[in-house]
Amino acid sequence: VMRRNPFGMDICCRKGSRSPLQELYNPTQVSLSNTAILHQIRRDQVTDTCRANSISSRKRRVLTPNDLKHLVVDEDHEMIYCYVPKVACTNWKRVMMVLTGRGKYSDPMEIPANEAHVSSNLKTLNQYSIPEINHRLKNYMKFLFVREPFERLVSAYRNKFTQKYNTSFHKRYGTKIVRRQRKNATQEALRKGDDVKFEEFVAYLIDPHTQREEPFNEHWQTVYSLCHPCHIHYDLIGKYETLEEDSNYVLQLAGVGNYLKFPTYAKSTRTTDEMTTEFFQNISSLHQTQLYEVYKLDFLMFNYSVPSYLKLE
Repeated sequence: VMRRNPFGMDICCRKGSRSPLQELYNPTQVSLSNTAILHQIRRDQVTDTCRANSISSRKRRVLTPNDLKHLVVDEDHEMIYCYVPKVACTNWKRVMMVLTGRGKYSDPMEIPANEAHVSSNLKTLNQYSIPEINHRLKNYMKFLFVREPFERLVSAYRNKFTQKYNTSFHKRYGTKIVRRQRKNATQEALRKGDDVKFEEFVAYLIDPHTQREEPFNEHWQTVYSLCHPCHIHYDLIGKYETLEEDSNYVLQLAGVGNYLKFPTYAKSTRTTDEMTTEFFQNISSLHQTQLYEVYKLDFLMFNYSVPSYLKLE
């Protein structure tokens, strides 16, 4: 059954109207201008951190197509979204499918979660030629969403290592972590890798061997390495802590705020600050310090203070 698209024509063809980039930097609505100031502060924080850590001034690393695979492009609304796993990325991918689907989808929550992660459903920036990439980086509104780094890390651990259905993660990472970090591991644990403790996961992350061997998996990779905020100027940085307001602000700038709202439903299983505190109880202060070093740029860049539960050396 063909359902009528509630967006009508507006959602696909916004030619003639102002682009999200124009609306962000020169808001026509007063309600948008207060929020614009907040986002200016967040942008400045990123710029200052990049400068202070001389990341952008070091011989500028040329981004490769592989660096751009997390940047989802919406041609119709001239936006680019860098997705960060464990920061509402499933819902944001659903929204991007509605925005780019030309009326194929109208309700983000009707799109099954696994469908949102099928790469062919969304176009990423690495699929364009270099002139096309540069044009879009210059003219489209670029945004990403971030989360307190250790809360995101605990969320990734809980999802990937404590859920029985994630056997591919247990096989690929769990077995390796058990082999390396657990003395006297049983044969079953070495084969299945499905009972990794958080302490073992942390030890694996700070192990220099891990860093040399392969890049971190995207679920625990730093935002700094996934989205390259020192090389790509993000116009808007949304936060998980203010997810609803920030997401709807993006949709307003895109001119679709009247008919598309960001899906909000609080998962009862969501990783919270209290939960994160508990997970860190058994981590030695040496390991906490080393782990903080790994994620330090994310803390600084996105203005997250050092968690009060940390015992740093």
